[in-house]
Amino acid sequence: MDKIAFVFSGQGAQYPGMGKEIMESYPAAKDVFERLEAKRPGLMRLCFDSTKEELMETRNTQPAMFAVETATAAVLDSMGIKADAVAGFSLGEMAALVYSGVVTLEEGFELVSERGRLMQAEAEKHKAAMSAVLKLSAEQVEALASKVEGVYPVNYNCPGQVVVSGTVEALPGFEALVKENGGRAMRLSVGGGFHSPFMKDAAALFGKELEKHQFSTPSLPIYSNATGAVYGSDMKATLSRQIDSPVRWEMIVRAMIESGIGTFIEIGPGSTLTGLIRKIDSSVRTFNAADRNGIEAIREGL
Repeated sequence: MDKIAFVFSGQGAQYPGMGKEIMESYPAAKDVFERLEAKRPGLMRLCFDSTKEELMETRNTQPAMFAVETATAAVLDSMGIKADAVAGFSLGEMAALVYSGVVTLEEGFELVSERGRLMQAEAEKHKAAMSAVLKLSAEQVEALASKVEGVYPVNYNCPGQVVVSGTVEALPGFEALVKENGGRAMRLSVGGGFHSPFMKDAAALFGKELEKHQFSTPSLPIYSNATGAVYGSDMKATLSRQIDSPVRWEMIVRAMIESGIGTFIEIGPGSTLTGLIRKIDSSVRTFNAADRNGIEAIREGL
């Protein structure tokens, strides 16, 4: 039987109301939400009843997404559906740390909340945004970005899709170049220019925060955004570097498939990651645990 990977969603997939149906349907999810609500009163309101604008603020997005993801993973775990390996896209890596036993749920929530706060502060200093470039190769995107000061390739998502971070002044010129070269650029619903040099100070400060926490040995392989490979012994240094380094998503997925993963379950709102995975290798099975219907489909399918 193929091995199973849980992949945890990243920023941009959030929406008001996310996780509410899951919390109301499954006791395991309710337990997680209540534990995290005790850490940050108002968290459930933020997930279930906030506005799109409030939820888009990075300081809010990250803990809210983390709550939905860890609650959903707890539901699957209660059903006996378990992962053989895990990865997370950007902030999703924080939920993957909890699932693999590196930190407790509460410690993971403390870390993701601080991560969101630091990245929000940095985003407010550097007026930047992110744009997904479609229909061009990674090499083409890198070449175009090198021509525009203040634009950096940051997410290597799948063949024909690379995301860049750039200043709000520089991105329009870059996007025009993309169009001239036969590509298409699409702005993302995020609050800053993440995984780029704009986040250098946040990465350094988060590294100091990580030193305050005791990490346990992962109970299963966890793949790093920064390296595209399984985490080694230098987890804290690699995790802090993730904030200002590109996300090597395509590399992660290919490495997972090579290791024997044949089924990917996206944990969290939306279906962005499974869409990317199918573009990387259409032969694998994918499921989405975004709501009750998705979770029940996984239970039936596995």
